[in-house]
Amino acid sequence: MKYDYCVIGGGIVGLATAMRLLENRPGSSLIVLEKEDALGKHQTGHNSGVIHAGIYYPPGSLKAELCRKGATATKEFCEQNGIRYEICGKLLVATTDVEVARMDALYERSKQNTIEVHRVSAGELAEREPNIVGKGALFVPATGIVSYLDICAAMGERITALGGEVRLSTRVTSIREKIDHVEIGSDDLDWRANELVVCAGLQSDRLARLAGLAIDHRIVPFRGEYYRLPADKNDIVRHLIYPIPDPALPFLGIHLTRMIDGSVTVGPNAVIGFAREGYARLSLDLADLGDYAFFPGFWKTVFANRRSAAAELRNSLWKPGYLAECRRYCPGLETGDLLPHEAGIRAQAVKRDGTLVHDFLFAQTDRMLHVCNAPSPAATSAIPIAEMIASRLASIRQRQVAQ
Repeated sequence: MKYDYCVIGGGIVGLATAMRLLENRPGSSLIVLEKEDALGKHQTGHNSGVIHAGIYYPPGSLKAELCRKGATATKEFCEQNGIRYEICGKLLVATTDVEVARMDALYERSKQNTIEVHRVSAGELAEREPNIVGKGALFVPATGIVSYLDICAAMGERITALGGEVRLSTRVTSIREKIDHVEIGSDDLDWRANELVVCAGLQSDRLARLAGLAIDHRIVPFRGEYYRLPADKNDIVRHLIYPIPDPALPFLGIHLTRMIDGSVTVGPNAVIGFAREGYARLSLDLADLGDYAFFPGFWKTVFANRRSAAAELRNSLWKPGYLAECRRYCPGLETGDLLPHEAGIRAQAVKRDGTLVHDFLFAQTDRMLHVCNAPSPAATSAIPIAEMIASRLASIRQRQVAQ
């Protein structure tokens, strides 16, 4: 079985890449290999469903550029494929004088990123959101919500319509790069591809090492624990409500998110997971744990972020602490309002020196491209990420022809 392209990973980045490759080169042969029995079962299917506008990211960064393009491309894809989405806007709420100063800095950054953002006074905030309190806020009107699983399903159908194949329940066990092709093996079948793209998310470092790449990072799973509000509080907010992020911390903090199904979630926090794909609260995988516990960068990043890590762990174990974070800007919530909701797990690349990789990270050879880190907002940015991957593969192909 020989293909022009093989894409490993049936999350939104892998599917968008497969779709773009087939659109760019009609008639090419392509196969998507996904180890689960359905598409988007991990990071894609466990995120908050937000179409981000890109307010947080450093001006000129790859994250900022891809997010801006991705927000537009995601909405266009939804319209073309009859997928419901809603532009509800987002309010970033400042509750202290320190956060007001951070809010002002974030507002200046948004102007450099050419994102439409409006300052909102405390009085205007109360009018917009009667259940939310704060000293002021930033309003980002372009932020939306969607089901990324619905987008994945549409992308899978598009890939098939373009002549590609999507093979589920297929775990890759070997990758060998040869001079003129790449050999990919599973437990019972083998494939050859002229070019291989790996978009494996939580397993991306393992597949890179399986392919013989010398990488200097590991994936550390961070559990994002959510709660769902009771149905009688589905109208507690009209927009998405986020705290002003602390630039010293790697995550955005606990927020109120309206979901496309009408429900409202609270979260996530960020605690180290003991299993890469274990979504139940007490999940433990010794192989996963050992994979990063023996990696020196893990302990360095734990030490560097020890205070925030301790606070996150406390709130994970003690619901009143979690609630207190929410009540800073939504004081009407009670402990009984925090109902169980499935967690998400974020694939965070950590370098050997303990640095958290906040931008996209790729590893490339003559016939392979591995997406080693695709942080939030990767779901929003999936379509332009795919365009970038396709462009990189085309450049490789041109060099090979020239030689």
